[in-house]
Amino acid sequence: MACELEFYLLDARRDHNGRPQPALDADGGRPRHTQVYGLRELEQIEPFLADLYSACKLHGIPARTAISEYAPGQVEITLEHGDALEAMDQAVRYKRLVKAVAHKHGMQATFMAKPFDHLAGTGMHMHVSLADAEGRNLFASEDPAGTPLLRTAIGGMLASLLDSLLLFCPNANSYRRFQANSYAPLAPTWGVDNRTVSLRVPGGPANTRHIEHRICGADANPYLAAAAILAGIHRGIKEDIDPGEPVQGNGYAQAKELLPTDWLTSLTALEKSAWAREALGQEFLGVYLAVKRAEYRQFMAEVGEQDWRWYLTEA
Repeated sequence: MACELEFYLLDARRDHNGRPQPALDADGGRPRHTQVYGLRELEQIEPFLADLYSACKLHGIPARTAISEYAPGQVEITLEHGDALEAMDQAVRYKRLVKAVAHKHGMQATFMAKPFDHLAGTGMHMHVSLADAEGRNLFASEDPAGTPLLRTAIGGMLASLLDSLLLFCPNANSYRRFQANSYAPLAPTWGVDNRTVSLRVPGGPANTRHIEHRICGADANPYLAAAAILAGIHRGIKEDIDPGEPVQGNGYAQAKELLPTDWLTSLTALEKSAWAREALGQEFLGVYLAVKRAEYRQFMAEVGEQDWRWYLTEA
C-alpha cells in the first residue's frame, strides 16, 4: 500500500475575522489563485519542501513527487508503496513531520478535510495491490482493467463502501469535501484511469497495476482506513464479487447511487453492519462508535457562526 496525502500550508496568524488563511508566498504576497501542477507554486515554498524532504530522508520515509494542488497553499507529496502496515506507519510519521517543518517555517500545516468552503478539500488517496509469496503483483496485467482478481477486490470494496465510510470520513467536516466536480468521489463507482470515480485503476506499465482508493479525507486515520480497505478486498475475493463494468467518461454525471454526505448516516451504517463487526471486531467497533457518538452529540450542541447567520433574526 501507499498513502497519497494532500495538505494546506496556512499562515500561523489568523485574518482579521480570526479565520485561517493561506500562508504568505516567498514574495510576501497572499496567493489567491493557483495552477494545479504549477512549478511557480512549488518554487514559492522551496525552503519548506527542501527541509521536509531532508527530514523524511532522515526518518526513512520514502517521500517522492511534490505537486501543487487545486487551491492556494495546497500541496501533495507522494509516498512510495510498500508493506501495508509499514506504509501506514510512514504516513502517520509523515503527517507529524509536515506539521513540524511547517511550524519551523512560521506556517501551520493542516490535514483537515475541508478547511475552506470555497476551496478544494484535502484527500488521502490509498494505493493498494496484492503480492504473492515471491513478491509478484497479482493485479499485474496488460489489460488496463487488471486481472480478474483485481476486479473481485474492487467488487468487495464497493460492496463494503457504505459500511466503511465512517472510517474513511470520520468527522463532521469530512463530509463537506463531497461536492460535485471537485475530484472528491460521490458514488460507489470504479473506472480505468478515471479521476471522477471512487476506485480508480491508474494507467501505467502492466507490472504496476493497482487500485487507487479515492474516498478518504486527509483527516482519516491511516491504520483504520487501510484495515477497512483490506477487509473489503478480502470480502470481494472470498465471495467472488463482480463490480460490474467500469465507468467510462464523467462518473459524476453517470452516478446512479450516491454516497451519504452526512456524518450521522455513516455512523449508523457502521453501527448496523454485520460485515464490519466480523471484519473489524465487536470490541473495536464498540469503542470507536461510542467515541464518534459522543463527538457527534458535542458537535451538534455547539452554536456557531452559521446558526447566527441563518436563525438569529429569523426565529
